[in-house]
Amino acid sequence: MLAFGFGSGLVPAAPGTAGTLATFILYWAVAPHLAAAEYLAMVAAMFLVGIWACGVTGRALGISDHGGIVWDEITAFMLVLFFTPPRLEWQAVAFLVFRGFDILKPPPIRYYDQRLKGGFGVMFDDLVAAFMALIVLALGQRLVG
Repeated sequence: MLAFGFGSGLVPAAPGTAGTLATFILYWAVAPHLAAAEYLAMVAAMFLVGIWACGVTGRALGISDHGGIVWDEITAFMLVLFFTPPRLEWQAVAFLVFRGFDILKPPPIRYYDQRLKGGFGVMFDDLVAAFMALIVLALGQRLVG
């Protein structure tokens, strides 16, 4: 249930996108109630639990990084949203940039996606996509002001 993003990964077309969209609900529900350190601790816990959940689910399905496993997108996008300005237009851009990196998997994302396996591999390549998205967003903020 967790690895499949409480059902968001069961969407037949683009489950990763559905899982990333579902992240907004979680973010908007918890972010206003947590201090920065608490929020980042929660994301770290989500990552660690995700290693286990995605690993167990992948083994049970016989496909390490099954398309319906979206906890990796949810966790990584929670990190992106933490550093994104709290305005809907910036959050929409963050969504598009993160999904672009996650779908296209440019280097170094593809490198980690191909070489790291199991739950850690599933989680880690999305974390790299999150960091790359954050770099693009930071550059965009500097340009826009």
